[in-house]
Amino acid sequence: MQIIKSLTKLLIFICPAVATAQSTYLTQGSKDNHFVERMEIKQQKNTHLNFSTLKPFNRKYIVEQAEFIDSARLGYVDTATGRDKYPEWMDQGLSSIDEYNLQRFLMNNTEWVTGPTDEFKSRRPVLKTFYKTKPNLLEVKTNNFFLALNPVLQFSAGYETGAKNESVYMNSRGVTLRGMIGKKVGFASYITDNQERGPLFYQQQVTGFKAVPGVGFYKPFKTNGNDYFDGRGYITFNAAKSIDIQFGYDKNFIGNGYRSLFLSDWGNSNLFLKLNTRIWKINYQNLFMELMPQFRKAGDTLLDRKYAAMHHLSMNVTKWLNIGLFEGVIFGRKNRFDFQYLNPIIFYRHIEGTVGSPDNALAGIDFKANIAHRAQLYGQLLLDEFILSEIKNKPTSWVNKWGLQLGLKYVDAFGVKNLDIQVEANRVRPFTYSHNDTISNYTHYNQPLAHPLGANFQEVLGIIRYQPAPKWYVYLQAIYYYQGLDSAGKNFGGNIFRDYTTRSMNEGFKIGSGNKATCFNGYLQVSYELRENLFLEISGQYRQYKTLLTPSSSSTIITGGIRLNMFSRRYDF
Repeated sequence: MQIIKSLTKLLIFICPAVATAQSTYLTQGSKDNHFVERMEIKQQKNTHLNFSTLKPFNRKYIVEQAEFIDSARLGYVDTATGRDKYPEWMDQGLSSIDEYNLQRFLMNNTEWVTGPTDEFKSRRPVLKTFYKTKPNLLEVKTNNFFLALNPVLQFSAGYETGAKNESVYMNSRGVTLRGMIGKKVGFASYITDNQERGPLFYQQQVTGFKAVPGVGFYKPFKTNGNDYFDGRGYITFNAAKSIDIQFGYDKNFIGNGYRSLFLSDWGNSNLFLKLNTRIWKINYQNLFMELMPQFRKAGDTLLDRKYAAMHHLSMNVTKWLNIGLFEGVIFGRKNRFDFQYLNPIIFYRHIEGTVGSPDNALAGIDFKANIAHRAQLYGQLLLDEFILSEIKNKPTSWVNKWGLQLGLKYVDAFGVKNLDIQVEANRVRPFTYSHNDTISNYTHYNQPLAHPLGANFQEVLGIIRYQPAPKWYVYLQAIYYYQGLDSAGKNFGGNIFRDYTTRSMNEGFKIGSGNKATCFNGYLQVSYELRENLFLEISGQYRQYKTLLTPSSSSTIITGGIRLNMFSRRYDF
């Protein structure tokens, strides 16, 4: 995206003179992500943690809060009374495992730790050069430069019973690095080469969408396998003390749930420019992206481009309540950027009307409420061509395009330390995210930008996370959904890649209309952290799927493997 590249060069040229220390971000699937969310609920304060709707998390801000927690758990003396004084949230207390995770979190983000770091050093570095610190293969830390370099590895193998009775495997190798130069410019990169043969329903997804879920481009590998490269990277700097700028090729996420109806990291990475402004109780993010419309690649051909711009404005209304506004627009003019969407001020609807309203614009509201240091209630409401009169008079009209999310997180559930439960429901009406052409739909590289199911579905999911001992992790997830699929060539609004003008009627659309499909997907993983960020894992998964027109199919997948500095690969659709 030439305009994003040109704008970034201009910002880099203008801003270094006023730049301040700039941070990188936590990686996708990091064990620290759940730790941050858990500490936010237990702390329930008006701090950087309350802006966790936007992901990935900024390491600098999160370490500041982790160090505050680290000092608060020890207590401090009130000079007026001479007595120990603890913050209110500390009445809930931190378990020994919380304290272990807290120290491990600081160990993995030493570039921002202000306290002593001697305990993070290894007793026996390899060749006196490698693993001088416990988490990093190579770590360099001076007054003007920081670098952390690590290998990336994931190897798992197992088998699938049911449809094919064939083996499944995941083989990933790569490298990840992050650093800072002169405390003014941050950088990070993640590169892996992968060979994967997933279960049958994964293979059907790849064949149907011509993209590997979460990645995109791939090549065939042996029998029913895929070979793909996953390369991400970015640079960061500050335009001012309160304005962070990030430019790169990676993923972003807007929301507090497992899923997002605004923007998800489930699909492929993309080129983006992000400006994040944090002032007082307000956080405001501008996100400009280069995307790819639906395609079927034939040989070495240059793929078309489309563009998107998104705003998210959130405010800490109280110490326990955060409310946000979202808007996004997909530029429907192929290979051409519309400069009016560079306007950094929220509410694109006026701009869209000014240029003739040819684009796919969406708006929404989200909230997050931390309750009694033990729970968090969250949700999203997405509006896409929502017409109130149609809701009142014609509730089954195709123009009633909206999505709703409601969820609850409960930490230390039922008094059991480090047992965390999450329940979430997502409901999206037919034709939501679709548009009147095949370019400006809410997709990128043949995959949805938000929920992986697209539209015309109801989903309920539950997650249990349990850490019975410092190095042991149990993850249990159950997903149930039903969705209306197209039938006999008719468009029932579930496939967001289809032009919505191809519908055969204007009314009669309910969630599940069409060829109704139902699915149950259960997943259990047990992990042991052999050493820092190195996990031995075993997992089991059961999935049952059926439609009105096809018989039920089921599969059971059992795998075991090893994972180092990488997110766990899951088939959660």
